[in-house]
Amino acid sequence: MPITIIHCWSAPRSRSTALLYSFEARGDGKDDTVALDEPLYRRWLGEKISGGNGNYGISRPYAEPFLRGEAPAEGDNDEEAWRWEREEQCFNERVYHAVKSLVDNGKQEDGCIFVKHMAKFSHLFNFDTNWETDSVKGYDCNESLARGICMQYLSDNKVEIQHKHLLLIRDPISCLGSWMGKSGDVHGNNPRPDEVGVTQLLDVYSEVLGSSMSRGSEEGDDVLVIDSDDLAAYPRKSLQDLCAAFRIEYRDSMLKWQSGPHKCDGPWAKWWYHDVWESSGWHVEDADGSSGLNHPRTQKYRTVPPTLLPALRMSIPAFNFLKTLTSSHQSRAVTTPPSGRLYEDPRNEDVLVYVGTPSTPTGRGEGRIIPREMAAISPFDSSVQGGDATWEGIRIYNGRIFHLDHHLDRLFRSAKALGFENMHTRSEITEAIFRVLAANGMRDGAHMRLTLTRGEKCTSSMNPYFNVYGTTLIILPEWKPTEGATTYDNTKGVSLITAGTCRRSPPSTLDNKIHHNNMIQNILPKIQANLAGAADSIMLDVEGFVAETNATNLFLVRFDRHGPSMNKDDDKSDYDGAVLVTPTADACLPGITRDTVLLLANELGIKTEVRRVSLSEFYSADEVFTTGTMGELTPVTRIDGRVIGWKNEMKRGVVTELLQKTYKEAVKTRLDWSTEIPSFC
Repeated sequence: MPITIIHCWSAPRSRSTALLYSFEARGDGKDDTVALDEPLYRRWLGEKISGGNGNYGISRPYAEPFLRGEAPAEGDNDEEAWRWEREEQCFNERVYHAVKSLVDNGKQEDGCIFVKHMAKFSHLFNFDTNWETDSVKGYDCNESLARGICMQYLSDNKVEIQHKHLLLIRDPISCLGSWMGKSGDVHGNNPRPDEVGVTQLLDVYSEVLGSSMSRGSEEGDDVLVIDSDDLAAYPRKSLQDLCAAFRIEYRDSMLKWQSGPHKCDGPWAKWWYHDVWESSGWHVEDADGSSGLNHPRTQKYRTVPPTLLPALRMSIPAFNFLKTLTSSHQSRAVTTPPSGRLYEDPRNEDVLVYVGTPSTPTGRGEGRIIPREMAAISPFDSSVQGGDATWEGIRIYNGRIFHLDHHLDRLFRSAKALGFENMHTRSEITEAIFRVLAANGMRDGAHMRLTLTRGEKCTSSMNPYFNVYGTTLIILPEWKPTEGATTYDNTKGVSLITAGTCRRSPPSTLDNKIHHNNMIQNILPKIQANLAGAADSIMLDVEGFVAETNATNLFLVRFDRHGPSMNKDDDKSDYDGAVLVTPTADACLPGITRDTVLLLANELGIKTEVRRVSLSEFYSADEVFTTGTMGELTPVTRIDGRVIGWKNEMKRGVVTELLQKTYKEAVKTRLDWSTEIPSFC
């Protein structure tokens, strides 16, 4: 194995010094690990303070002696002078001496050099070569010469090195808050936004990724992102994962270190490292698995001054993206779906969604297509504050959107009934649908959840008067089959139970014809069905008549003779004498698929009835099926333990099967029922 050089990039106050001490401790007694503390710092500070354009507003009390490479006249004694003198070496020289010390100790294989960098130094680093860039004329170090000496030394001793990059991130609110207090005296309690460095971490990630791709490396093979809050909470696991990713040995010695100053410290340490000097290691997890977040060093409550808010606002988007690259984010699921997979279709892991506001008299709409893991709406949005939104589920088949006009009609009727104002127009919604489908390359086998909220409020309140920004449109498209883990088995059928607690409300309480996001009436019965091992729950109205299920409309089939004909020579059709019955929409949503099935049944000559239906009629029905946009038509073979069917056979009925086939054929051939999706570039 070659010598591994780990370049750790972070914003200040991100526990990078503690990680530096971990690697220093890794080499205790082994002499196979060298820790370097910000070897680019002196050059960065020199360019900021004494560069051609003069002082850039950077203030450090140790700047002059640091740049001279001499200990201050007052303060450090002669025993500490070497720290200041060491800083006269450029990054390339420091790496050369670190490599040489490993080789001299016989550690040319499996040796490790840990280099702590601030992200704001990244412009001084060449990510293609993984060496320091050549400095401007007049700087007192020849980086090219030092690099050449090191490379020649490696060649002469037949030593290989590999460079790995670690991005150590931390919630910007914690980073910025910790700049104040003791450390605030160093920079006058007013750090510049470009000093904070969170946004520069994005540049580092982009540079490393681009260089890796140029070398033909696997994506992400040379870079790892760790949240320092995870490191503080679970240090052993985080360090083990880090070492495994970079193929170096993890050691328990990395968890502990001596309190006070360290040999690897830069000369600026006494101004910055107060907290970590008070520590003697990571707060390791207790035997019961509780985390180290309650450690006195990590449990601090800080006020963020207004002067830091601009830096905070700039830093959060960068942090949010980098957070998605951490293993803690990617493994954040705490349970496993019944299918055993997070994503039934792996393409859904990278699906793009749409979130946006409408055009208003004051400006154009702001709609964006965003990766699912980065999508968000304001906590002041009405859907969050009170479930104040309306929604539609829409399917895409064969390059067309089925019943788009009907779905948008219902969406706007619901929005009007809810009194929405400053709304998206129909054309804006349609255009957003086309855009997000194109972005995902979706033309078939997909489903969209379209939500229109009353919009963001200017203050927390139930009062719509405070909705001053217009509606919020959310379009969530997914690759989703009509039969699968999130839908139903349309061949074998499903079992239902009757909800025991929730009833469908009448219009006098809450009109279910408004397709609203107050879904608690649906969720509680679904939980009951889950616990009973059923697909869904049948919802009754307040008088005990069947309304629908918690997710779909219901139909039953009754034969006025002794069941369907099974004789091929019979001159009657299989569905002769069949009556298709569905409950009235007094206490349920009149579904679009429900209406389509009623229309198709009439075209087939099947008698239909829309009326009040009791639960016992469903128990004794010859066939039962559900309808919905997501799963189309699904046979029901058992209700409350009772087998459905005229021969007590748990199988799909002939009318159900006929309507399923007719519905699928209509999807393909009834082009006037669907909207064509434009071609994609």
